[in-house]
Amino acid sequence: MPRLLIVKTGDSFPEVIEHHGDFEALFQRTLAHAGFEAEVFDARHEPLPELSGIDGLYITGSHAMVSDAEPWSEALKPWLLAARERNVAMFGVCYGHQLMAAAFGGVSDYHPAGRESGTHEVTLTESGHEDPLLGTLPAHFPVQLTHAQSVLEAPSGAVVLARNAHDANQALRYGPRQWSVQFHPEFTPEVMRAYLARQVDKLRDQGEDANALMRGVTATPEASSLLVRFARTVAKREGAVAETN
Repeated sequence: MPRLLIVKTGDSFPEVIEHHGDFEALFQRTLAHAGFEAEVFDARHEPLPELSGIDGLYITGSHAMVSDAEPWSEALKPWLLAARERNVAMFGVCYGHQLMAAAFGGVSDYHPAGRESGTHEVTLTESGHEDPLLGTLPAHFPVQLTHAQSVLEAPSGAVVLARNAHDANQALRYGPRQWSVQFHPEFTPEVMRAYLARQVDKLRDQGEDANALMRGVTATPEASSLLVRFARTVAKREGAVAETN
């Protein structure tokens, strides 16, 4: 069994935590259904752990903003760089996506078109079709999204795996085993609707109807599968390494 670590970068809304669980709990529940366990490290309050012995990292979403450069967030950047240098497998989600991109030389900041929320479709790029993690997904698939910031400039050398009309960098790969996505694979439709209920005024201000977006929320099984696909990819490699030792 690989040692998987969830890097917690924020808390969800109180009502989401009460009824569905916090960000890390959503990850753990999905992984547990497939027989995987994952520890949790709260990057805001705990010292950075040693990378030795860690097989795979998940970096969660957050209500913080990468461009605010909070000390705990900035401290993660060299740690993530060190993890990439060791070829530790990584999978960043939303804030984790933006943080990884910024750590590796890209630019993450407020999207000029505003917030993207609800269930929306993304499209695999040609590189996405060939990717070992995303490559077996359909060419177009729905995802759950809630973000005001985006990866505005991908790092040099990063490969764009998925995009849509709002965001050119919906999924990126930074190395052979390092991925990140702007969308939330861990979100259920109920969690997505709870987020939209919180954003009624903000969405109205940019000309969107939160109630219409709530009616458009659907399940996103292809996106959700990525959490377990990543764990299986890590487990497969660690098993192969163990066999050669």
